[in-house]
Amino acid sequence: MITDFRPSKSGYGSPRSGRMAVMVAMVPVLSACMPSFEPTRIAVQIPQAYEQGASNPARLTAGWPKLFRSAELDRLIISSVQDNLDLAGAVARITEADAQTAAARSALFPTLDGSATAQRSASPGTLTSDTGPFKTTVSNQFGAGLTASYAVDAWGRYRSLTTAGLANAEAARFDRDALAIAIAGSTANAYFGMMAAKDRIALQQENIRLASHILDAIKARVSVGTASALDIAEQESVVASQKAAVPALEQQVAQSRTQLAILLGRPPEGFTIKGTSLKPLAVPELSAGMPSALLLRRPDIARAEADLRGAEANVEAARAAYLPSFDLTLKGGNESRTLENMLRPDAAFASALGSMTAPIFDGGSLDASFNQQSGRRAELIAAYRKAIISAYGDVENALIAVKQSRLQEELQRAVVEASRRAYTISEERLRAGTIDIVTLLTVQQNLFQAEAALIQSRLNRLQSAISLVQAVGGGFEVSPDATIRQRAIAPTSTVSNP
Repeated sequence: MITDFRPSKSGYGSPRSGRMAVMVAMVPVLSACMPSFEPTRIAVQIPQAYEQGASNPARLTAGWPKLFRSAELDRLIISSVQDNLDLAGAVARITEADAQTAAARSALFPTLDGSATAQRSASPGTLTSDTGPFKTTVSNQFGAGLTASYAVDAWGRYRSLTTAGLANAEAARFDRDALAIAIAGSTANAYFGMMAAKDRIALQQENIRLASHILDAIKARVSVGTASALDIAEQESVVASQKAAVPALEQQVAQSRTQLAILLGRPPEGFTIKGTSLKPLAVPELSAGMPSALLLRRPDIARAEADLRGAEANVEAARAAYLPSFDLTLKGGNESRTLENMLRPDAAFASALGSMTAPIFDGGSLDASFNQQSGRRAELIAAYRKAIISAYGDVENALIAVKQSRLQEELQRAVVEASRRAYTISEERLRAGTIDIVTLLTVQQNLFQAEAALIQSRLNRLQSAISLVQAVGGGFEVSPDATIRQRAIAPTSTVSNP
């Protein structure tokens, strides 16, 4: 074929068109070298019902703290999710992620730069003449212009990077939501622990009173010869042991107060808690909801899905890097040796440049980048699957804890009632002289231990309720789209290596 090199009417000769055709013809060849990619689907079996509890469509709302019927606890939890410093850091990370997304999105738009120059130069006469006299030539040059550049996103690389940035920003928001649920749960558990410690202190004071009462009775028996100094010493030991337990409980109260202050983002000094006991607190009857709904109610699952979405976008971007890149640059402005001529039409200049860059040999850099992103994607597939399975495990464990702690409290309450009856009978018989002091000491210790165990059972029951609140998402719910459900029930695909 003979090529006509004569300029066309548009001012562009056919050799340029021929070279452009060659470059365009290379695109299918480069595309064939790209690795294949398919969207990810996660194969996880979703249970129809929970083993440890009846499933029902009722769901937990964000107002769950009110279910415990403590205005103080409700205020503490609200304050903690508003003022906690860890949450403040999470909010700052959202701002950072949004800024990174905006930076990635900016590559989709052209850039426009302005420039202005002023130059004065002096050239010696020795450059223009071999013999004197030599005269220095002074010249000025002024210029002003605009430069517009645009990277054509022909293969969606920049769009993919923007999608990855958006997914990372969503993940940062889900991190904040998960942290808020954890902080609310920690606040509730710290409050419950503080109330339990106060109940234990009140119990110890009552035990000290009862043990001292028995000590007085033993001393009375010594005066009539029916008890010995050893009996007095043993009961004094009981009184002293009950008193010795108080400082540790007071320490627990003080440390719980400090923990609550920190959770609320406040210094411990001057921070007070008015509650005095677990008894006014209600143990709510909570529903775990339907297993299929859990996918939309756990921020950690939403975070795992967002991470995976970002990884998929990064794989797409790495895939698009195999193809040529196209850049356009336009320049225009005015230049003149004098300022008064700068605005004349004759001072205008303009240029246009289009370029294409295609990878030919890079020492395996593109393959390494794609494999790295594919490996990250495979890692996040496993993490996503684990997040779903762990979420169902958390709910099952919480339901077990709720069920067994309720039963434990009921049984322990029966133990306390029986121990109190035994103590009353033993005290009466001791005064009548029909039992020895060893029997009373045994009954007395059993009562003290049973009452302490009942307080612990109540605490366990309240904490198990918080565990269920956290397991079902603490009132969190993502927008009701089908993305997460589709990923969970469809088969998993793979990425082929380049």
